Amino acid sequence: MIVVGAGFAGLYMVHKMRQAGRSVRAFEAGSGVGGTWFWNQYPGARCDIESMEYSYGFSEDLEQDWDWSQRYAPQPEILRYINHVADRFELRRDVQLNTKVLFAHYVETGGRWRVETDDGETWNAAFCVMATGCLSSTNMPDIPGLDSFSGETHHTSRWPHEGVEFIGKRVGIIGTGSSAIQAIPIIAETAERLTVFQRTANFSIPAHNGPLAEETSSAVKKDYQAIRALNRERAAAFGINWGEPGGLTFDSTKEERRQAYEDRWKMGGLGFLAVFEDILMDQKANDEISNFVREKIRGIVDDSDTAELLSPHHVIGCKRPCVDTGYYKTFNRDNVQLVDLSQAPIEKITKSGLVTGGREYEFDCLILATGFDAMTGALHSIDIRGRRGQTLLEKWSAGPLTYLGLGTNGFPNLFTITGPGSPSVLTNMVTSIEQHVNWISDCFDYMEKQGHRTIEASTSAEQAWVGHVNEIADETLYPTCNSWYLGANVPGKPRVFMPHIGFPPYVEKCNEVAAADYEGFNFSAD
Repeated sequence: MIVVGAGFAGLYMVHKMRQAGRSVRAFEAGSGVGGTWFWNQYPGARCDIESMEYSYGFSEDLEQDWDWSQRYAPQPEILRYINHVADRFELRRDVQLNTKVLFAHYVETGGRWRVETDDGETWNAAFCVMATGCLSSTNMPDIPGLDSFSGETHHTSRWPHEGVEFIGKRVGIIGTGSSAIQAIPIIAETAERLTVFQRTANFSIPAHNGPLAEETSSAVKKDYQAIRALNRERAAAFGINWGEPGGLTFDSTKEERRQAYEDRWKMGGLGFLAVFEDILMDQKANDEISNFVREKIRGIVDDSDTAELLSPHHVIGCKRPCVDTGYYKTFNRDNVQLVDLSQAPIEKITKSGLVTGGREYEFDCLILATGFDAMTGALHSIDIRGRRGQTLLEKWSAGPLTYLGLGTNGFPNLFTITGPGSPSVLTNMVTSIEQHVNWISDCFDYMEKQGHRTIEASTSAEQAWVGHVNEIADETLYPTCNSWYLGANVPGKPRVFMPHIGFPPYVEKCNEVAAADYEGFNFSAD
């Protein structure tokens, strides 16, 4: 097997293949393992899922031996954890760093994948697994004059590993998504001036982060596997401390609802949206909790005009909510300015700054916090060709077509870990990764026992699955706004809701498919 990528997914895939005694080689473009957590080293980068859940569950010894320092782990600690895993299970000998995969072509004669890397080497394997990640392909904005800026320019997803110094600098940052919301409070602490350019306001919930109490860690470790099993029964596959949703919103009194919102706000984190079970199903329920958050923003931000600009007006949750530490409060600082781009988009980048609304803003450092080409971008950055030379880009020209988010018709023995059509970004990614890798590994065992050499999703199964994924989405409020779940942040990208909503029913379907001799997949022995 050839594995592309050496983040959480790629490393676990290598481990499973090693356990099964199969030959495996992983290629990683970076100079170190870690995937998203290797590249995203911007100030304030951290996970928005609690540390003890955002971790591997395949090894009980690993669970017991590793100690997290904070409720929400910062990027450096997550990267140390991933490196610890690579060393502990001796995975590095099957991972080739500083090596970018240029193309992966299926050779029908012989039924193997031919992969070429940027060092000029060519590799062949029976199977190719794309562990390229859902949020790993940088979305560079198409702004006139971007290359003309004479100061420093940095994208949050490709941050210099040596860090960036902001003391005494005028800094401009474009974007107010998750990366920006984490970075802005840190940058504002030392920058002479920070100008934030916002197109669309985002909902953000306080993290209330802090040191992870030893008693909390011990309690989880005492029953770690049982807790993980309970999490796998949750829609997003995480939420140790959330408790159960309070039923339907309007089954509670106004006073009860208000107290529930306050309690969840004090708890912090993404569990805020789990307060009632119909928040993303009922528009009126969503309106009420959205109004609550806007009220909180107005109570934090001193300037009423700035507070209004920072108050989102889309459905809360239709875009991934952010988790922050002091984000809204940062706009009370004298050295921080918010510029609204919704009515006056950026006209151009100049040598000394940028122009919007006919005014030029000058700065020494420009930060692009413009996110990712999510779900499909990393796959399309590689020349992937299946039967009869068809490219994956051509196959997915109207939107990604997969069966279970694992395979696509016309591309035998090619698997995508947490690909479009799977729960992926709507879940704890590590849990979804482990479920996919285990499923792929079990599938290999089945194929070997049955004497199959190739596996390929059928056209009918693929079409039915894409319809199913979008049918579920259409029953919710998710598709009501322009989000990266739909690819709306990338100009020209087809608008298709890509993730499957709900982890437990998805896993049940995967298990049913496997139990029915991998129904929906075609096999061949040649």
